[in-house]
Amino acid sequence: MTKLIAGFSKFSKQQKIDWLAENFFQEKEKGIEVLKKYWNADEKLQSLHDEFIENTISNFYVPYAIAPNFIINGKTYTIPMSIEESSVVAAASLVAKFWSSRGGFKAKVLSTTKVGHVHFMYAGDKEELQRTFKQIKPKLFEETAAITENMRKRGGGILDIELIDKTSDLKDYYQLYVTFETKDSMGANFINSCLEKMANTIKNDEIQIVMSILSNYVPECLVRAEVSCKIEDFFDENPRFYAQKFVQAVQIAEVEPYRAVTHNKGIMNGIDAVVLATGNDFRAVAAGIHAYAARDGQYRSLTHAKIEGDEFRFWIEIPLALGTVGGLTKLHPLAKLSLEMLHQPSAEELMQIVAVAGLAQNFAAIKALTTTGIQEGHMKMHLNNILNQLEANVHEKKILVDQFRGKTVSYNEVANALHKLRLA
Repeated sequence: MTKLIAGFSKFSKQQKIDWLAENFFQEKEKGIEVLKKYWNADEKLQSLHDEFIENTISNFYVPYAIAPNFIINGKTYTIPMSIEESSVVAAASLVAKFWSSRGGFKAKVLSTTKVGHVHFMYAGDKEELQRTFKQIKPKLFEETAAITENMRKRGGGILDIELIDKTSDLKDYYQLYVTFETKDSMGANFINSCLEKMANTIKNDEIQIVMSILSNYVPECLVRAEVSCKIEDFFDENPRFYAQKFVQAVQIAEVEPYRAVTHNKGIMNGIDAVVLATGNDFRAVAAGIHAYAARDGQYRSLTHAKIEGDEFRFWIEIPLALGTVGGLTKLHPLAKLSLEMLHQPSAEELMQIVAVAGLAQNFAAIKALTTTGIQEGHMKMHLNNILNQLEANVHEKKILVDQFRGKTVSYNEVANALHKLRLA
């Protein structure tokens, strides 16, 4: 059993690797070789990556790909995607091409308000607290003026500060509910700095500050993306039948949580891939979006579809707090390239692009499910992954891809087929 270790963070990178290999790797030298194989040959670049987080010992690569031919509000985009799941990028590319001849995607930012709270406890008189808050509210703006100055110059800042009584939920619990506009910045550090300054201003012997923190739930930071076409353009054969099946599939996800979770996971395949590729926080985005999906008390689909006369419509409305300045967006070389690829978008433009990626991914999945089935595309990539695991060469891959075309793939079947091929 490995002993607890003291002072690990003060070890050098090599010392950390040596300790790890000594205590956990069966083949020590091979484990160290794998870790170092993923170091960047550019020492300056590797040093930059090492400083993103603590106790770095290597890099864990996720494929970085592009999906071309997206038309959004009349403008053509090639969208960067960073994801390890097979068929996601292929699906996005196919859907982009499909809608490019049908008017493309339309997207619109509905609101950009972000929220933070000062959470505190107060056991005194409620009316007295209300009176005190009204008196001190102007001072809260004044005390944060130095922090908000640069943001205000860019058109952002603190929008409003409210006192919220939450004592019906938790004894003595109140909060300052603060709304922000952060323009092209995601704004986490800015928001948290403002909140902590406010907390220092209001605290006294009767007010116990519990914590001051932004919220990743941003239901007032909304973007909408949609597509539409004539029913006759939806599918080559029996288009109305398949359009109706598509709508029914979405409606099922609107009422059945078991289906909604998988449905929305597919949406997040597209959203997270672009969020990660642009250096944004995909975990914060996912948490906020899933909370929004359950905002009425039941977890539901994030997308919606309907047939209106001879027209098919499909849309998504989601909360997205993204940034195009600050953080990894300006530090990570590939994140910077991603934003350049997207024509250096504003935060609002990036919200629209990300929403479109999620909608496209969901369209691909639903269309496959209601026509050929989801496994056809997955099986091709699954077979490729198995062949790579088995270290098949180019010639062997070509033969086995043809052999398994249109068939359900399992590891054992492919391994047996490869074995027989090698014996032939």
